[in-house]
Amino acid sequence: MRILVTGASGFVGSRLATALVGEGHDVRAMTRHPEGYRGAGAAVAGDVGDEGSLREALDGCEAAYYLVHSLADPDFERKDAAAARSFARAAAGTGVGRIVYLGGLGRDGDTLSPHLRSRRQVERLLGGTGVPVTVLRAGIVVGHGGVSWELTRQLVAHLPAMVTPRWVHTRTQPIAVADVIRYLVGVLRAPEAAGRVFEVGGPEVLSYLDMLTRVALVQNRHLFVVPVPLLSPRLSSRWLALVTDVDVATGRSLIDSMTNEVVVTDDSIRSVVPFEPMDYDRMVLEALVERAAEHRRRGRRRRAGWLSRGARR
Repeated sequence: MRILVTGASGFVGSRLATALVGEGHDVRAMTRHPEGYRGAGAAVAGDVGDEGSLREALDGCEAAYYLVHSLADPDFERKDAAAARSFARAAAGTGVGRIVYLGGLGRDGDTLSPHLRSRRQVERLLGGTGVPVTVLRAGIVVGHGGVSWELTRQLVAHLPAMVTPRWVHTRTQPIAVADVIRYLVGVLRAPEAAGRVFEVGGPEVLSYLDMLTRVALVQNRHLFVVPVPLLSPRLSSRWLALVTDVDVATGRSLIDSMTNEVVVTDDSIRSVVPFEPMDYDRMVLEALVERAAEHRRRGRRRRAGWLSRGARR
């Protein structure tokens, strides 16, 4: 099957493109800079802000994965809505049979954060031109390179003691990025998944404080926590920008979402794509191992570069 993967150089998209190629699919990896793409699949130029480029990228594709968001942009709600409309029109105009979208968990009856509200809006807009959309809603996705995971890892790494606002007691249901990929690939094989919304999560429901504590234990660290109930989202995002490399705009969007409980309430995905997702400690270990392996590879490349430069002198 010929498949377009948007966001193919990103945290989820890069892994998904690799998995789909491994399944034998003809993968088009959409990127604004195809000349610099080094991942799986064939790079194709495309920009969600340019509907003409989307039509060219989607031409001949039977399915498409939509993994695009503008979280770091202050105007992300408007931009994500415009991008989803363009993609839906382009998909319908080129005869795409199915769109698969990775959205966010959160009960529709709650007052959702702007980030989660935007994800819901994108779901609706992608299906607005009649192309069947399969939605997977996830909470915290744990894996090396993921923004939410990096936030957790860096807080534990940089702060033996930390002040914590009320949102650290909000419940969530983290899931490993490898398991998200299994679900994304699996729903494509299941005709009954077309047009449906699924919720995905790992086997454990944890608070953000639980997750911080567990990451510290896995790394044999001690974490001392001081609750500060009146720490506002604005102050929290500025504090995060000081102690992590997450920028203020992204941190604010994430923190706003942390006031919403994001827990699976419908596990029907388990009958469509049956497997046992990994527990939290295992997903943390896998993320840490992957990070360490990447650092070793970078170290070898730097040493090789130094040796090469030295030989030319």
